[in-house]
Amino acid sequence: MSRKVAIVGAGYVGVPLAQVFAEAGNDVLLVDVSPERVARINNGDSYIEDVPSPILGSLVESGHLKATTDYDALREVEAILIALPTPLSKQREPDLTIVMSAIEQIATRLQPGQMVVLESTTYPGTTRDLLRPALEEGSGLVEGKDFFLAFSPERVDPGREDWTTKTTPKVVGGLEEASTKKVADLYRSSIDTIIEVSSPESAEMTKLLENVFRSVNIALANELAQLCDRMGLDVWEIIDAAATKPFGFMKFAPGPGLGGHCIPIDPFYLTWKAREFNFYTEFIELAGKINENMPYFCRGKIMRALNSVPKPIRGSKILVLGVAYKKDISDMRESPALKLIQLLRQQGALVSYHDPFVPELPDLFPESVELPTVGLQSVELKPEDYDCVAIVTDHSSIDYEDVVARAQLVIDFRNATKAQAPREGKVWKL
Repeated sequence: MSRKVAIVGAGYVGVPLAQVFAEAGNDVLLVDVSPERVARINNGDSYIEDVPSPILGSLVESGHLKATTDYDALREVEAILIALPTPLSKQREPDLTIVMSAIEQIATRLQPGQMVVLESTTYPGTTRDLLRPALEEGSGLVEGKDFFLAFSPERVDPGREDWTTKTTPKVVGGLEEASTKKVADLYRSSIDTIIEVSSPESAEMTKLLENVFRSVNIALANELAQLCDRMGLDVWEIIDAAATKPFGFMKFAPGPGLGGHCIPIDPFYLTWKAREFNFYTEFIELAGKINENMPYFCRGKIMRALNSVPKPIRGSKILVLGVAYKKDISDMRESPALKLIQLLRQQGALVSYHDPFVPELPDLFPESVELPTVGLQSVELKPEDYDCVAIVTDHSSIDYEDVVARAQLVIDFRNATKAQAPREGKVWKL
């Protein structure tokens, strides 16, 4: 049975979700405030790497998918799914302005029998304490009786092909059992596995636990990398050796810092909420400190490597190889490469970058008064033209053996040069 579903937010979460529902034969409406995004979707022109234009175009042509900026269209659908950003403020506190602005628009158009589902990551209590009263007050309807409200966290990993929006299990928690059942049934029309939990708070905490788990374990790997650096040990060899244990160990890799739309941000939602209960999440906050320090550690590693040549960092030509937050995608959100470039430029280094997925970095640091505000362009990969090459993102298309052969000095923060043993101090690793 075809269902009419609206998704508010046509970004990295909303567009793949729309694809999954549309491919299952449902009629999907993407609602976004950007006329440019809406026009591109309706023309079958995808700006989301995980949803290629030919697939998007076929869904639009079939009539199962369209986009609009008009919130009035929400009156005609069965369910409204919210997939909007939930960033942190400058004070590292949750900023739900975008979500609550959309809720105000939804509330005045909410119809009896409709479902509303929040997919945006947030702290426990958001769905019940903020969304419910806003929707009830704005619509005059009663949740659980006139409409149904639930939280179902997105689980998107851009660039991944083994686990997609369709195949990744979906957690659903409604305010009442009836809401949970109705929303779970909706998702079952398009997604393979649905996990029902007892409340939206449980679903909200589930999402935070997933990302806190990664943050803490990556912080452990990063801390170990710094210790191994002082002890003269190869952290990559040690991690690979530990990973041979078939039980009681899960492999996490160190790196230049955390990036993406979840891991660097989501744990702070929980630390903020915990203070309401006079509880301090010291373990989570320590992990955040370690991960946020990694670009500074990497700058220090580059400085030491240059000193060994010997060359001062001021005036040295440095090529940053890879600036996306992870390999084989163009996503720049919270990329540690941006912070590292800033730190290197503050030391007087002449920084260029090469990334086959990111052709330009416009207005790299527009708020800085000390650094130029002009953007950077991805340069041709000529390692021999630089005093050192820093591998920050290990894109698969790069020939790292060739990079090592041509470069004067290589600092590898991703173990991309694993196949090339260090030669006479030419290759430095994290």
